[in-house]
Amino acid sequence: MTTLSAHDRLEAALARIDASDGEGARACLTVYREAARAAATAADARARAGISLGPLDGVIVSIKDLFDVAGEVTRAGSKVLAEEGKPAERDAPVVRALRAGGAVIVAKTNMTEFAFSGVGMNPHYGTPGNPADRARIPGGSTSGGAVAVADGMCEIAIGSDTGGSTRIPGALCGLVGFKPSRQRISIAGVFPLAASIDSVGPIARSVADIAKADQVLADAVVAGDDFAALEPAPLAGLRIGIAQGAPLENLDEAVAKRFPQAIDRLEKAGCRLSNEKLAPLEGQARVNARGGVQPVEAFALHRDRLDRRGADIDPNVRGRLERARGIGAADFIEMVNERATLIAAMDARLADIDVLALPTTPIVAPTIAEMMAPEVFARKNAMLLRNTSIANFFDLCAISLPLPREGGLPTGLMLFVRNGHDRRLFRIAAAIERLLAG
Repeated sequence: MTTLSAHDRLEAALARIDASDGEGARACLTVYREAARAAATAADARARAGISLGPLDGVIVSIKDLFDVAGEVTRAGSKVLAEEGKPAERDAPVVRALRAGGAVIVAKTNMTEFAFSGVGMNPHYGTPGNPADRARIPGGSTSGGAVAVADGMCEIAIGSDTGGSTRIPGALCGLVGFKPSRQRISIAGVFPLAASIDSVGPIARSVADIAKADQVLADAVVAGDDFAALEPAPLAGLRIGIAQGAPLENLDEAVAKRFPQAIDRLEKAGCRLSNEKLAPLEGQARVNARGGVQPVEAFALHRDRLDRRGADIDPNVRGRLERARGIGAADFIEMVNERATLIAAMDARLADIDVLALPTTPIVAPTIAEMMAPEVFARKNAMLLRNTSIANFFDLCAISLPLPREGGLPTGLMLFVRNGHDRRLFRIAAAIERLLAG
């Protein structure tokens, strides 16, 4: 964050949102001009008085279109919900925490309808262009949030992550995206995709800003996980497992070049590297081949809506939902039970390493034009979600860091740790971020 006043930073953010040649209209679906100005004025008054409400006091923040705001319909990027939804009675706990912490909420940001793809396209409200190349997708489902951060419309975006929805747009837009341990941040008042897998996390320009957002949002803080200035972990001796097999398959040219370069830098910094073949990934593939847990939960939520208003739902999203229609209750219960067994197996498997490393996405951002073809959309959406969804399936904690790009399209390095080790992950990520920037 800069030393400029909250007022000045907010006005700069609003100017970027309003720029006629920018992505503001597609990235920000609701702009809270006057409320944000009042919050910025109050933050500046506290700063002059030497008072702080916490690490986000006066920080310009956006929230994804699936968080409840009192008096507003929660659209979740959907035309149907915008027309049929009832105004929320109260703010979501995440929104209340942001307000209590002095954050300046500037906008609600665009997203994939119902948060059900890693692409970030939206046929109802437009698709914000990738900041590295406006003809390309931003990644999803937290598409507007990532573009808003990259384009200076906010400083931190709060999104959700059920299969990679903070980390995919983070990687494709050259930012940091974080998926916390699922139970760490409340999902109450957040329009669900799959309630047993959904998590809430931020996108920002740095690991330090991610940690600040986590401090304000995390329920675990109440239990004594107090915020302190982020101290990067020592890299010498750090045990880093390199995920083998499927996570390294079919990498495009940019990812295939940059990921090994990053691993080489980690080894030269004294990290202890090991190649890790993870047997639980085979179990994940078996569950997903039977339909998967997440699609069934999503279909159950939207079944009536699909029957009544299916033609008004993004066809790519509708198609993914409909594929779960024929999965029976017994099959779903078996998948849930098998997933629980696999979560325990993966947790035990990661006990002897500090962090697992893999590419965030195997490909760079595709063009919006090519993703208009349904068969291309399906194939590349699956590619974008392939690696990130591992963390969600196995209930892990994960962060994506931007890799040095040398003028090319952004790519990401993803780090996994065991559930509950979020603060440890921040320290490791801060050290690797500093190494890659050097």
